[in-house]
Amino acid sequence: MSKETILIVDDEKEIRNLIAIYLKNEGYGVLEARDGEEGLSFLKKHKVHLIILDIMMPNLDGIEMCKKVREIAEMPIIMLSAKSQDMDKIVGLTLGADDYVTKPFNPLELIARIKSQLRRYIKMNRLDMMNENEIEIGDMRINTASHEVIVKNEKVKLTPREFSILELLARNQGMVMSAEQIYEKVWKEEAIQYENTVMVHIRKIRERIETNPRNPQYIKTVWGVGYKIEKDH
Repeated sequence: MSKETILIVDDEKEIRNLIAIYLKNEGYGVLEARDGEEGLSFLKKHKVHLIILDIMMPNLDGIEMCKKVREIAEMPIIMLSAKSQDMDKIVGLTLGADDYVTKPFNPLELIARIKSQLRRYIKMNRLDMMNENEIEIGDMRINTASHEVIVKNEKVKLTPREFSILELLARNQGMVMSAEQIYEKVWKEEAIQYENTVMVHIRKIRERIETNPRNPQYIKTVWGVGYKIEKDH
C-alpha cells in the first residue's frame, strides 16, 4: 500500500469527500483543507507529497496558494477548476501547477493523473538523493552513503580510514591538502609523527584505485605541499 500523503484543498465538502474516498481506497494518506489558508497551515505541520488544489475558494484562492507553495516546496500540484478556458489552464500551469483538471471530472482519471505525477516526483527525489551521495571523478564513483568506490565499473575495497581520506580529497577537488590536514581531519587528533602514516595510506589507496600507482591519475602528489585530486577529469 502507498504511504504518500495527498492534501485536498477545496471549499466544497462533497468534492473533498469524493476524492478522499478514491485516494484512501488506493492506500494514500489524505488531508482535507477548506481554503488556501488552511491548506498552507497543513503544509507547515505535515509532510505532503501532492496537492489537489481548487482555484475558486474564499479567503485564499488556489492561484494565491499555488504561488505561496512554490516559494517553499516542489511537490506536484494538480489544480481543479470549473472553468475550462485555455487561459485559465495557462495561468495555473504558469504559476507552477503540474496538471489541470476541469470540473466535473472522472475520479478514476484524477487518480491516474495523481499516480503519474507521484511516480515522476518520487523518481526525481531519488535521483537527487543519489546525486547528493555520489561523487564522480573520471571513471571513479564514490558513494558517500554506502561507502562504495567503483572504478571502471569494478568495485574497489577500501578500509574505513582509506575511504575517509579518498572522500576528503574528492570533496575538495582542486585543493591541495597537506599530510597534517589530512591526518587531523581523518584521524581527528593532533598531528604528531603523521607524515609516514598518511603516506602509507595514500599508497594503499593508489594501489586499489589507480591503473598505474606510480603514475597516478586520481590522487596527485604536490611535492613539499601535500596531495590533491584534480578538479577536471
